[in-house]
Amino acid sequence: MVIVSISLNENILNEIDRMEKELGYSGRSEVIRAGARHLISEFKDREKISGQVNAILLLIHSADSEDVVSDIKHNFEDVTVTQIHSHLRNKCLEIFILDGDAEKIKEMVRLFQTSRKMDNVKLIIA
Repeated sequence: MVIVSISLNENILNEIDRMEKELGYSGRSEVIRAGARHLISEFKDREKISGQVNAILLLIHSADSEDVVSDIKHNFEDVTVTQIHSHLRNKCLEIFILDGDAEKIKEMVRLFQTSRKMDNVKLIIA
């Protein structure tokens, strides 16, 4: 086994500790491994998508990340059918209804996921 060092903010570390206790994981490392397995599985499922697709993209982010959302979404207007923006208690929710080329949609999702400004990114293929 290889040891990898990571940096986490206090909120993420607290959530990992809570999950460890509530879900019965044997330690923080096991929580991180489970999260990595989930992300890998999601990535592999998304890789299989091809052709023309309908999808829903959900984003949760802080209000100060609105500029990132705007910058990315403008490059994907050709696959965006509808976008809904809603304010949650202390976050923003974006719902994109997408229709178009799978490769273009996967690129849009990748940009949001790697922006470091999104709290949650979830793609649902119809």
